[in-house]
Amino acid sequence: MDVLVAGGTGFVGRALCAELIERGHGVTALGRDPDEASLPAGVEAAMGDVTAYDSIVEPVAHSDAVVNLVALSPLFEPPGSLSHDAVHLGGTRNLVRAAEGADVDRFVQMSALGADPDGPTAYIRAKGHAEDVVRGSALAWTIFRPSVVFGDGGEFVPFARKLSTPYVTGLPGGGRTRFQPIHVGDLVPMLADALAGDEHVGESYEIGGPEVLTLAAVTELAYEAVGKSVTVVPVPMALARVGLTIAGPVPFVPFGPDQARSLGMDNTVVENDVGAFGVEPDELTTLRTYLGLAGGG
Repeated sequence: MDVLVAGGTGFVGRALCAELIERGHGVTALGRDPDEASLPAGVEAAMGDVTAYDSIVEPVAHSDAVVNLVALSPLFEPPGSLSHDAVHLGGTRNLVRAAEGADVDRFVQMSALGADPDGPTAYIRAKGHAEDVVRGSALAWTIFRPSVVFGDGGEFVPFARKLSTPYVTGLPGGGRTRFQPIHVGDLVPMLADALAGDEHVGESYEIGGPEVLTLAAVTELAYEAVGKSVTVVPVPMALARVGLTIAGPVPFVPFGPDQARSLGMDNTVVENDVGAFGVEPDELTTLRTYLGLAGGG
């Protein structure tokens, strides 16, 4: 199968490309400015911007399957003139349109936990609308809604450090926001599995890791991994929201009002659907294990 991985030059994309190559697929990584030298061996690069329909028609036309991983981070303000609507919703519309026109066999959409057209943040709303586009298409689709993904090259652990300071730090709400982080090496085989067989067509999967961790716990692990300690001091959510809202327009501050709102929402699954891929939650990599800390299991 020839698979086009839109966003294949990113953190999850490179890992998925490597997994697909190992399974014997032909793989092309689509990106706005792809560097073939940075991709896994055997992966081809194609230049295209999902927000510009004409630029993606040809790469999609040469594919049997499309995986849409293109995303802006929910953890930081969108850079430059980009927006969640343009990338997540508009980009998905363009990929779906091109895939329908090319009679693509499979379409896998990376969404997010809590995706909802009426959600509280621009990221969540755009992801929710994008899911509606995929579900309303004529494609054989599968939707993934993972919690935060961690691993080499990921932003989750660096985000925890960027939001805090070592030794003593304030965190919104005392860092009580809950996450269910999943390792990229556990997620990508599930994405690859969704391209084979019919059992995953028309399904949406909530995917989480083996444990639920608060932001405070993640922050403590992030500093423990570099030999430092941290004590968390609660910052009232209302005060944090005001601070991040004020910080939003400042170019060198990567957080804004949407990030304040997102920190008031847990990022955990209702039911972990990893079992649909023959995996038990306790088989998955914990954050502590990934960080090489004692007692990681």
